[in-house]
Amino acid sequence: MSEPILRLEGIGKAFGPVQVLENISFSVAPGEVVGILGENGAGKSTLLKIISGIYTPSAGQVLLDGQAFNALDPITARRHGVAMIPQEFNLIPTLRVYENVFLGQELRRGGLLDHAGMRRRTRELLASLEVAMNPDVPIERLSVAEKQMVEVARVLVNDARIVILDEPTTVLTDREVAVLFRVVRSLVAKGVTILFISHKLKEVKELCSRLLILRDGKQVDFCAIGKLSEEDMARKMVGRELTQIYPDKSATLHSASPALRVQGLGIKALLYDINLEVRHGEILGLSGLVGAGRTEIAEAIMGLRRKDSGDIFIDGETVSIHSPNEAHARGLAYLSEDRQGKGLQLSFNVMQNITSLSLKRYVRGLIRHGAERRRAEHYQQRLSIKASNLAAPISLLSGGNQQKVYFSKLLDIEPDILILDEPTRGIDISAKQQIYRLIRDLTEQGKAVVVISSELEEIIGMADRVLVVREGRIAADLSGDDINEEQIMLYAAGAWQQTNNNPVGDTL
Repeated sequence: MSEPILRLEGIGKAFGPVQVLENISFSVAPGEVVGILGENGAGKSTLLKIISGIYTPSAGQVLLDGQAFNALDPITARRHGVAMIPQEFNLIPTLRVYENVFLGQELRRGGLLDHAGMRRRTRELLASLEVAMNPDVPIERLSVAEKQMVEVARVLVNDARIVILDEPTTVLTDREVAVLFRVVRSLVAKGVTILFISHKLKEVKELCSRLLILRDGKQVDFCAIGKLSEEDMARKMVGRELTQIYPDKSATLHSASPALRVQGLGIKALLYDINLEVRHGEILGLSGLVGAGRTEIAEAIMGLRRKDSGDIFIDGETVSIHSPNEAHARGLAYLSEDRQGKGLQLSFNVMQNITSLSLKRYVRGLIRHGAERRRAEHYQQRLSIKASNLAAPISLLSGGNQQKVYFSKLLDIEPDILILDEPTRGIDISAKQQIYRLIRDLTEQGKAVVVISSELEEIIGMADRVLVVREGRIAADLSGDDINEEQIMLYAAGAWQQTNNNPVGDTL
C-alpha cells in the first residue's frame, strides 16, 4: 500500500466532561475509499470535523502527507487538499448557484471577478453530474437534492486530494446515486482519497474497500470489507443482533372512510389534477424521482404553497388551509425533508425545539418549565435521543438525533394525520428501526400517515399503498404485490407507458 496520505494517531475529543471520541487511530492511502460507520452519536461527525480543521482534538494528532498537526484549521486543511461535503448544506441561500460553487475560490480576470468564466465552469461541472441546472438560479429556489449536487460541484472545483462525503445520498434517487458513484470512482482513479459516511450499508459495501467502525466514541474495528455482509456490518456497528427492520403490515386495520382526501389539486407548471386519499390506520407512500412533485403535494396540503385548483377534505369535511398553523389546527403535521432549513430552530435548545409548536399547552400566565421538561424527557426516552441534556443546543446533536427531535416536535401537537418527507434522512439502521416502529405504532392508534421517500426499500417495506408521482401527475396507484421495485420504477421513469403503448393516466 502507498504511503498514507492521512493518518490519525490517538485522536480524542471531549466537550467539557463529555468524552465524544477516544483513542481513534487509522491511516488511509491515496486513491482509497474508506467507509465510516456508526450509530447516530457515535462520533462520526466530530471525527470528520477534526480532519477538516473545524474542531481541535483534545488528544492525539492528525498527519497529512506525513506532516503532524496537533490542531488543524479549515484553511490549513483545505491547503492540504481536504474538502468536505457536509450532511447539512453549507450554502448561502440568496447567492446564485455559480456564486456558491466558487465561494472563496472565485475566478478573476484582469483583477475583476470572471463571472462568465465561473458560469461556464459551473455548467461543465453540473453537466458532468448529469444535472440540468441554470447557474444563475438562487440556491433558495433549489430542491434538497439539487443543493446536494451543488455541494458536489463545489468540491470538484478544487484540486481536492481527500474528499469527505457525509451522508451524500440521503436525498438522491438511485439514478443520481449512480451518477455520484461514477464521479467518485473517476476521482479515485486520479488518486483522490474518499472518506464515505453513510447509513446505507449496501452503498458502503459497493463503494468502499475498508471500514472504520465507531461505537460510543470508540474505535470498534478498522478492517477490509472483504466478505462482510450488510448484517455483519450492522452487528459490528450496533453491538447486537438486529431483528426484522420493517414492522408487519398485516395487523393494522384501516378505516373505511379517508382521513385525508385531495381532489383535483393543481399548481401551475408544477402539479396537475392530483387525487389521493389516506385512511386512518394506513400508511400511504409517495414515490417517484426527485423533482416529480412529491414535496410540492405535501406543501400544498399544508398551506406552504398556494394551490390554483382542487379541494382538501379532512374526515369528509372540506377545509381551507392557507398556512401550517391552520393545518395544525386541523390535525395535520408535516415533517420537511429540509430539517435545518424548515424544521428546527438552530438557535433553540433540545427542549425548546420539542415544544416550539405546542408551547401554549405549557403556558399558564408563565411557561410551566417543569411540565415542558417532563414532556421533553418523555420523547428523549421514547425516541432514544442522544443529548448531554435537554438544554444542549440543537446544533451540537448529530443529524440523526436532530431528526428524532424534529419527530418529537410534531408528535407533541398530537396530530391525526402526519405527512413525513424523507423521515429517515441521515438516520442509522438501528434508529431507522425505531422510527419505522414508531410510524406503525401511530397507525395502530388510528393515525393516518403519508410517507415520501426516495428509498424504494423504505417505501416497499412500510407503505400499505403507493402512489407513484411523475412530472407533477399521479402515474400509478399500487397496492399488495404490485408494490415492488420494478413496478414503481417503470411508472416513475415513464417506461410503463412506452412498453404498453398506453398513456400513464389511463391505467388508473
